Amino acid sequence: MSINEKLAIHGGAPVKTTPYGTAKRFGKKELEYVEEALNQNTLFYWKGSFAKRLCAKFAELNGSKFCAVTSSGTSAIHTALGAVGVQPGDEVITAPITDMGSVIGILYQNAVPVFADLDPHSYNMTAKTVEEKITDKTRAVVVVHLAGNAAEVDEIVEVCHKRGIYVIEDCAQSYCCEYKGKYVGTYGDIGCFSLNDFKHISAGDGGMIITDNEELYHKAVMFADKNYNRFGNDVVRNSPHVAPNYRMSELVAAVGLAQVEKVEEICKKRNAYGDALTAGIRDLPGIYVPKVHPDCKSSYWFYLIRVDEKELGCTREEFAEALRAEGIQAGAGYIKQCVYEMDMFTNQTAFGDMKCPFSCPYYGKTVEYKTGLCPTAEEILKTCIRLESKEYFTEQDLKETIAAIRKVSAYYQSIK
Repeated sequence: MSINEKLAIHGGAPVKTTPYGTAKRFGKKELEYVEEALNQNTLFYWKGSFAKRLCAKFAELNGSKFCAVTSSGTSAIHTALGAVGVQPGDEVITAPITDMGSVIGILYQNAVPVFADLDPHSYNMTAKTVEEKITDKTRAVVVVHLAGNAAEVDEIVEVCHKRGIYVIEDCAQSYCCEYKGKYVGTYGDIGCFSLNDFKHISAGDGGMIITDNEELYHKAVMFADKNYNRFGNDVVRNSPHVAPNYRMSELVAAVGLAQVEKVEEICKKRNAYGDALTAGIRDLPGIYVPKVHPDCKSSYWFYLIRVDEKELGCTREEFAEALRAEGIQAGAGYIKQCVYEMDMFTNQTAFGDMKCPFSCPYYGKTVEYKTGLCPTAEEILKTCIRLESKEYFTEQDLKETIAAIRKVSAYYQSIK
């Protein structure tokens, strides 16, 4: 290694001296649709046109028969769980590395979350890890497609459907993620998406669900609307059981529609960036790039690598710090801990001191959440480095990111 390649953290010249590319997320189309929504003189989703147009567009995009909208990605998952009939005492299997949005709906149905371990390099649940967690109480599986990368969802569906278990896909981070010729969200019984401000596309907040099952579609629309039935000429307010109000307003739908119209192009650019980054660093010792299925096109909501510190020649924190000094957007880790290691699970205080749903009589079992429950997932979080992936990053951003990673790697290899 030459003296010219001295690390920036040691006083050398950083690889990246120009800022990463940026872009405005919202433009004339969003303004046009919002104005049109306001001119309807109603912002109620059932009376206006934009929730309907958003549903039609998103269903068409995914090749699905039906789409319903909700107030958030979290509420989309809760709505899906309500639609498939998850009840107190049921178990729902999901991933340990995810946002609480994947789990909140399970708890609100007074069902018990069960966590399946992950593949060490795709960071997703597998049919094997799901099957290991199935019991006679399993009602549904929420498959999280993490960071734009598809789980092997067809195999999971096969395992579940032969046992009468519903599959709900959490695609909040995986718009336009192609798996075996179809987008994720179309393999299970219901696919759920988020319009949160930090996703591929945004309406501030909001959610969408897709399905080919007309009965589940009707149940989902009703569940998100206090179980009111608006499908006939008159609104039927004789709710069969309690359900939340997760309705989306026409303003959110107007912005959502404008965003959905450009989501494929956004994800195409992210896919190209992420795949090129993989090609540029996959040969480096001690660095493990995300495993993307050969029949998958990841939409890289972010880019997660893992490191072997012994092979790398430094700690994960040292490597990430050195990358930041080179001007690279890099962080040691993703979320702090697996979901089940949070206080509400380890102390079983989801609803205060009542211990429900974990130890309630209607469950008839006891459950314990503790470190060691999903060892591979825990190891992923201890060894990962998060890099950003944006549709507006430039070719220069890509080249400099690769160059910086290779520079830092070469330094630590030279001093091993």
